[in-house]
Amino acid sequence: MTPPAPLRWAVLGPGAIARRFASQLPASGAGAVVAVGSSAAERARAFADEVAPGARTGTHDEVIADPDVDAVYVATVHTVHAPLAIAALRAGKHVLCEKPLAPNHGSVMAVVDAARTSGRVLVEAYMYAFHPQQRALLDLVRSGAVGRVLHVDASFSFAAGSPTGRLFDADLAGGGILDVGGYPVTMARAVAAAALGRPAVLTSLRGGGTVGGTGVDEWAVAALEFDGGVTATVRTGVRLAEPPAVAVHGTTGSIHLADPWAIGAGTGIVVRRAGEADRVLTFGPETEGHLPYAAEAAAVARLAEAAGRGEDVSTGAPEHSLDDALATSAVLDRWRAAVGVRYPFERDTAAIPTVSGLPLRVGTPNPMRYGKVDGLTKPLSRIVMGVDNQPDLAHASALFDAFWEAGGTTFDTSWWYGQGRYEKLLGQWLTNRGLHSEAVVVAKGGHTPECTPQGMTWQLLESLENHQRESAEMYLLHRDNPDVPVGEFVDVLNEHADAGRIGVFGVSNWSRERFDEANAWAAANGRRGLSVLSNHFGLAEALDVPWTGCEHVTDAGSKRWLTERQVPLLPWSSQARGFFARADPADRRDAELVRCYYSDANFERKRRAEELAADLGVPATAVALAFVLAQPFPTFPIVGPRSVEELRSSIAGLGVELDEAQVARLDLREG
Repeated sequence: MTPPAPLRWAVLGPGAIARRFASQLPASGAGAVVAVGSSAAERARAFADEVAPGARTGTHDEVIADPDVDAVYVATVHTVHAPLAIAALRAGKHVLCEKPLAPNHGSVMAVVDAARTSGRVLVEAYMYAFHPQQRALLDLVRSGAVGRVLHVDASFSFAAGSPTGRLFDADLAGGGILDVGGYPVTMARAVAAAALGRPAVLTSLRGGGTVGGTGVDEWAVAALEFDGGVTATVRTGVRLAEPPAVAVHGTTGSIHLADPWAIGAGTGIVVRRAGEADRVLTFGPETEGHLPYAAEAAAVARLAEAAGRGEDVSTGAPEHSLDDALATSAVLDRWRAAVGVRYPFERDTAAIPTVSGLPLRVGTPNPMRYGKVDGLTKPLSRIVMGVDNQPDLAHASALFDAFWEAGGTTFDTSWWYGQGRYEKLLGQWLTNRGLHSEAVVVAKGGHTPECTPQGMTWQLLESLENHQRESAEMYLLHRDNPDVPVGEFVDVLNEHADAGRIGVFGVSNWSRERFDEANAWAAANGRRGLSVLSNHFGLAEALDVPWTGCEHVTDAGSKRWLTERQVPLLPWSSQARGFFARADPADRRDAELVRCYYSDANFERKRRAEELAADLGVPATAVALAFVLAQPFPTFPIVGPRSVEELRSSIAGLGVELDEAQVARLDLREG
């Protein structure tokens, strides 16, 4: 293989693993170490004198800012991987970062997003994945060498000496799962993907282990199940030395690796099939790419060459892609949760900073659009962030940070979502970022079976406590209860508004007839009326609603009603719960999607959206969102992304301006 153009490398974190990297780098043809960064000047100098004489030394920030550095190898403790990687990417450097990219999935999302928005290379340094042995293993699996793969068994553990230092420090993300547990997990995922011929989706994880006195996992096991029927057992630890090994079991035989991770001299693969002699593949010094640290450095250099040619490097390295890094971090989160390990800096009451460590900054140019609602002094972002779908504060913080930096200001909450838990995550994030005075919070309450004035009241009071606020800028009754006269609901909403607990108010999932009835009652009795509605609305016409008690306004009569009254609408499921991303007439596995949206008319709308999206160079989901934004009445669609990538897809809709003819054609009002 032709060596890639060499890079000028900087090493951050001059420890043992960095020493192995630096010792193998010359064999890669991928460049040389020209700078060393450390929080301790004497350590940086000693490392440079040993492995890279003449290399410049400095602090992490000084080395990252060095214009003579092309790429950075991050080999510090786990908790500073993410901020250093983001700083290097923002400085225009390519990054090879030791595993894990960050201690949790939320932070990994932020690092991956920084890479994808910077156009620079990011690779998570699971060095074994770049070795010829791993490529040979996956080729054997793909070729059916042991039939259909049934099970993977993988382990990586060791017995540390004294239970001190970073491995046993919860504040430094210690424990076996994060230190070496990612190796068996990435192996299991890679083998399952090779067996299935596509990315493997984890469907189940059961785990357990031993948590030591310092609060980190000292020994842990997990049973994994992937779609397609592949299972895996993974083991890790820092207090028990099980021999490292990998076994892949299939219907006609098994594959064994005795040295899957360190990959020393004489390493190899043994293929066993009943009635046949063992087949042995070895990978010694004569094998091209046999030095794993050199191989991963060469992979970064090849990607850097591609980036220099203007090619898209947002997927990362094929040996271990950025999607692999994201999926692995999610598995490690679940494994730690199963064992009962949560670091102090991850708790839902923790003062979690931005992943970069820097204050939030709205992008320039700002992609967001804004609108006004009578009675509110703050502008509302045209896209509203739904706060459910957040498993923990770290994940929520990364996603909310990305939304704020994209210009988003408005958040939709409800006591019903997690019985207040998701509201607490938002409230803590607002406090951590000091954004209570700038953000717009839409609160909802009075969900069935508490859809009464009394139920709404106690949920409102709890919501405000969860938000860590004295009032909500906007409040919506979450459901309707036809057994309660509209006047009773209007009265209690006015009482809370008069008391300063809520600002503008309205309703969610009310019929337009009840909405009109409530406003007629308010006008006749000297009360403030309903100002806002939050029902289902989108390009796909609803055949049914996902949950009992919901209402949609996707029909032609409702569109006329909204236009005549100019009622501000906060539509939920504005992208039809994934219809425009994944619906297929032949795929009826998602019963809810089929029940609510599968019709010839909606598939024609999807076809037209895809046709227009191809012309505009955006996803069809962006066209679906742009349709909502282009209505002749004020709309503020609520999105509920589970990842930063999903958020970016929604934000793409802000850049699509549809004219009346395009809107009419998408809505099947023109041929």
